[in-house]
Amino acid sequence: MYTAKGQLDNNTLIRQYSPLVRRLAHQMIAKLPANVELDDLIQVGLIGLTDALSRFDTAQGVQFETFATQRIRGAMLDELRGSDWMSRGSRRQQRSIESAVHKLEQKLGRAPQESEIAQEMGISLADYQEMLSKVRGTQLVYLEDISGDDDSDDYLDRHVGDDTADPMSMLRDHRMREALVEAIKNLPEREGYVMSMYYEHDMNLKEIAAVLKVTESRVCQLHSQAIARLRVKLRDW
Repeated sequence: MYTAKGQLDNNTLIRQYSPLVRRLAHQMIAKLPANVELDDLIQVGLIGLTDALSRFDTAQGVQFETFATQRIRGAMLDELRGSDWMSRGSRRQQRSIESAVHKLEQKLGRAPQESEIAQEMGISLADYQEMLSKVRGTQLVYLEDISGDDDSDDYLDRHVGDDTADPMSMLRDHRMREALVEAIKNLPEREGYVMSMYYEHDMNLKEIAAVLKVTESRVCQLHSQAIARLRVKLRDW
């Protein structure tokens, strides 16, 4: 851990603790929408690790990993806040889509079509599809409190910065998995294909677009709409 001059070897420590950065980034990305890039979080996390190395003092009475974890997570959260990862307007639009889907499902007794959702929202089909592209599908099983005016920083502090607010813990529940599988089965055919290819087969938007013979933008719209439908189904779970 030390150089020939008896100083801490930062390069060695960075290599040793880089898996910690990746682990924290994976935990955080699970609570964020698809437009947030994992590599970006990792890069910011490495900066946080470097900062931790320069500031750590054994006299503080804490282990380095504990200290570094706080610095790494803090750096990631600061980056998300600064980059406006999901604007308040986008969250409102997501809630509006979910509300329209819920009302129409209750009224029609089936999954509403895009044109019907657009009409319920009082906008054109083109405007609705553009909205789908902008919101880009929030996290599948998360978990944000859609009943209130969810401020961006509050959302990050309550859900992304909290180790216990892990959406995967919900998926580990057998009943939750059954409810999710059933909800996916009831998606319109093309949206079901998108979800299967994206989550089960780990295909990217370009690959899915090639299979469905549509644009990447259209795949993004289908993904966002599928997420909205699933969130409505799972909301009261």
